[in-house]
Amino acid sequence: MKAVIAVALLAAILIAIRTLPVAQWLESFKGWVVGAGAIGYVLYVLVYVVCCVLLVPALALTLGAGAIFGFTVGSIIVLIGATLGATLAFLLARTVLRHRVERMTANNAKFRALDRAITREGTKIMWLVRLSGFPPFTWVNYAFGLTGIRLGPFLLTTFFGIIPGTLAFTWAGAAGAAAVSGTGNRILLIVTAAGAILVSLFIARIALQAIRRAGVEDEVS
Repeated sequence: MKAVIAVALLAAILIAIRTLPVAQWLESFKGWVVGAGAIGYVLYVLVYVVCCVLLVPALALTLGAGAIFGFTVGSIIVLIGATLGATLAFLLARTVLRHRVERMTANNAKFRALDRAITREGTKIMWLVRLSGFPPFTWVNYAFGLTGIRLGPFLLTTFFGIIPGTLAFTWAGAAGAAAVSGTGNRILLIVTAAGAILVSLFIARIALQAIRRAGVEDEVS
């Protein structure tokens, strides 16, 4: 699914480049962010947090962070925003939204299998879930809130577990922006961006296989 989404986004970007003044818009937005100073960074983090809480897939924001802020700063922004958003969803599931989340997961076989695996193997499963991207990032944050996981391990496994995917897609965004603006070798940028995504997907595949071996294979097949 990640590969399909990545290809679809790449196709959309290529179409946009040919039909719209994307380079000019990107430079204008970069200029606004630079002019806004710290507010621009904080705003992007807050938008990421809101997307996590509202179950909005944040892949486009990850690519956008790389395109707007560059690889290094964009990666930091995404890691902070995703970790904060995941933590807020986790805490909401344990407090004011607990009954609603319980109703949502009551008949969900994936959640029951995940809960059993976490009970047996604890943070190892959480780590693998973050690396694999299964279940979907925004959904599983709420589901984790219903388990016996403590906040500390949740924060650590979330932050470090999303690093490979964050780096891959932020680099893809930064490379895409450089290719659009003509600041580098387009072919090299596209190849390295695709390579980063493939490496991330390979890591996710290994993690998913480990989750299956932990006894969740029927639900994740």
